[in-house]
Amino acid sequence: MKIIVSSKGNDISSNVDPRFGRASYFIVYDTSDNSFEVIDNTQNAQAAHGAGVQTAQMVVSHNPAVVVSGNFGPQAFEILKAAGVNAVTWAEGTVADAVEKVKNNQLAYIEQATAKGRH
Repeated sequence: MKIIVSSKGNDISSNVDPRFGRASYFIVYDTSDNSFEVIDNTQNAQAAHGAGVQTAQMVVSHNPAVVVSGNFGPQAFEILKAAGVNAVTWAEGTVADAVEKVKNNQLAYIEQATAKGRH
């Protein structure tokens, strides 16, 4: 299973970034072999508009089962939902903490966006 977590840094010991569309990085953690890869989100984080949509499309392209971030705007959430990706809001620790919580079913999937989108 792939778990993608918005991150303030480029490794699993980094804190979870509470922003989705404008997160600095995303960590793609693969539970099948406990490996991870880093996605630099600078281009989307600095976008004048549409950061959430562009980020959601990028995240979906990595085929995750779950995405963890502090908040999800309405358009980003709908893209994730349409792709069958579960979203979790949690940003109280590190990426490694988030991965463990997802693996142990300690975080609940959200049913709707948790932030207002920018226009």
